[in-house]
Amino acid sequence: MNYEYPPIGGGGGNATLHIAREFARLGHKPFVLTAAWSDLPASEDKDGVVVQRIPALRQNADRCSIPEMLAFMASALLSAPGWARRWNIEFTIIFFTLPCGPIGWLLKRLLKTPYAISLQGGDVPGFDPQTLGTYHALSGPVIRHLWHDAAAVVANAQGLADLGRRFDARTKIPVIPAGADVNSIAPKSDYASQDAIKLLFVGRLVHQKGLDILLKALGKLDPELNWNMTFVGQGPEHAALTSQAQHLGIMDRMTFKSWTDKAMLPGIYKNADIFVLPSRDEGMANALLEAMAAGLPVVGTDISGTREVVVQGETGLMVPAESVDELSAALAAMILDQNKREVFGRAARARVEARFSWTSAATQWLNVVEESLGKVS
Repeated sequence: MNYEYPPIGGGGGNATLHIAREFARLGHKPFVLTAAWSDLPASEDKDGVVVQRIPALRQNADRCSIPEMLAFMASALLSAPGWARRWNIEFTIIFFTLPCGPIGWLLKRLLKTPYAISLQGGDVPGFDPQTLGTYHALSGPVIRHLWHDAAAVVANAQGLADLGRRFDARTKIPVIPAGADVNSIAPKSDYASQDAIKLLFVGRLVHQKGLDILLKALGKLDPELNWNMTFVGQGPEHAALTSQAQHLGIMDRMTFKSWTDKAMLPGIYKNADIFVLPSRDEGMANALLEAMAAGLPVVGTDISGTREVVVQGETGLMVPAESVDELSAALAAMILDQNKREVFGRAARARVEARFSWTSAATQWLNVVEESLGKVS
């Protein structure tokens, strides 16, 4: 269950898709209930995964407003019991406590179907407090009740699990890391750059991602350095970021791309030289894992989620969040040192191959499901 599923949404939707595909590959029958959007088919069976899209007033591919989330929840509360009976569902995995948790709660009441919750970031009180503080204050009691009623609550990063435990010490929150599709993402082989060094960010253009800090850091770089910056994604900060880049005099080095077909992303990663993730808060960013799988060195912020993936001085450079000067210095160091980019990039690919894969994530999730069903029986 997820209100977003590719091609709409972000990391949570991407995780849903890959875990469902791995379940199918491992011999199980996964069904996905998600939001309708544009001209996507209402029903499809692809790669062994049955997807049912229900009306939810979804307007944008990259973000979902609270009214749209509520519309999905209302639609799913009405239709999910029927689909669950038709599909003979034995267990429900809920991505995002809200708006999807209440549907799992209803299925448990009506059909005695247990559910687990996959925490993704914004559904955990304390995450991105500047943006979500009021929302979490209002929804906190509902979130706590849904956690207590779930067979399991699982975070995709240790820092997110710690945040969840601070909110509710009663809930046990293990961690199943997000993954990268290492089979579909080929690593770089040539780290020599004859032209400008290509910096890349992939994700939503929102305050949480710290892109305003990134532009300030880029504005402080030596004008003689040859670089350009590409943003792949959409979001409410787009206009502010373009205005800021113009004010800083670096707009001629910027390229803003909207969301692209996910099949195009491996090529975009491979064409870049450095992946930049200046976030203020993260769970575990899929784009970070994908970039590392493509053999990109990382310049990012030393925050939970990122800290669990990037090894400082081995696969990338991390600096304190909000630190313009330190981020600028790290970017300059990476831009100037081709050998460092190659050593870090190759180590990044090796780390993702060894530690972060969707097969591993799906196998751990199946253990959660089987243990939960064993408790129920």
